Amino acid sequence: MNTIGIYQAYLATHQLANYSESTIGWIFSLYVFLSFFCGLQIGPIFDARGPRMLIAAGTVFLLLSIFLLGICTSYWHFILVFSILGGIGTSLVFTPAVSAIGHFFLVKRANATGIAAAGGSLGGVIFPLMLQSLFPKLGWGWATRIQGFIFVVLLILANLLIRSRLPPKAGGSVLPDFRIFRQPAFALATVGTYFLEWGLFIPITYLTSYALASGAMSTTFSYQLIAIFNAGSCLGRWAPGYMADKFGRYNTMVATVIGCMSSSLALWLPATVLAAENGSNNTTILGLSIAYAVIMGFASGSNISLTPVCVGMLCDTEEYGRYYATCYTIVSFGTLTGVPIAGAIISACGGAYWGVATFTGLCYVCAGISFAAVRVMKVGWKLNVIY
Repeated sequence: MNTIGIYQAYLATHQLANYSESTIGWIFSLYVFLSFFCGLQIGPIFDARGPRMLIAAGTVFLLLSIFLLGICTSYWHFILVFSILGGIGTSLVFTPAVSAIGHFFLVKRANATGIAAAGGSLGGVIFPLMLQSLFPKLGWGWATRIQGFIFVVLLILANLLIRSRLPPKAGGSVLPDFRIFRQPAFALATVGTYFLEWGLFIPITYLTSYALASGAMSTTFSYQLIAIFNAGSCLGRWAPGYMADKFGRYNTMVATVIGCMSSSLALWLPATVLAAENGSNNTTILGLSIAYAVIMGFASGSNISLTPVCVGMLCDTEEYGRYYATCYTIVSFGTLTGVPIAGAIISACGGAYWGVATFTGLCYVCAGISFAAVRVMKVGWKLNVIY
């Protein structure tokens, strides 16, 4: 998931060079959408049956997806293999993996979730650098196959290590329950998460393409920029989790969302506005882009690691899988539309990226307001309350 920006940049200049940014964006938005939307059923199944069967099925789907990806040449190939097969496989692994953490941790749940989620960002550092090196040497096919062999090892470990602690809920239904949206705090948390994920996957998908289009960075460094972003995110997924257990989960979430909003509007937006016409501007654009990748990467780490914990604060542990899955079923529609909307904005701006930087910042404004409202609803306006 953290490597989709590399795929997008490569496909846009190779197999799918004749397609628009918005059209290509549907490949990745559909993938992310299914990764979260399928949790509608997977979460309740986890509550009722545990993770073993789900992880095993996800392993099959993901390995089929990554090894078939190397022979894809047409648009519909990528939709079928990457978006659908890969999206379902990711959901089958990701949803129970996150939910299982809640079975073993309560007081330190945010810290534990952050440590676990940091693995995704670590992969987001390693895989872009690996693919950047392999694409020119071995081509698309073998580069993705080598990535697939790494998946084999990692998924074997996932099957061996991921398990639940609590027994399946007696009489538990595997059907979703949207009645929980009657709880105002949960509904607001879902709205906040919706805007959070709406904004998050735009830089993840388009940061490399922006760097290539800016003219201020080499092709090599443009691919490395997303690795810098993910390096910041690796620390950002753990550190906010650690701080959240000390200072409050929602307090930390609001603070990191402000960081995402500020970096998008104060760093990325000015960088996109500057035209890369001379050395002075190129240096400024480069500096702003690196600063944005580091700060946004760190601040956005909480978007993955803290949202499950914030949702978990609103329900009993035994119901965690159902609440998490129901929340992300709604949120998934944001991930479905966010990337294509961003692609359409890029086209409307004549290939410039200032529009998507603004859109990203505004998404985080809405997310911050929503999470702050949940906090106020639960503990009032006092800033010194840990929540």
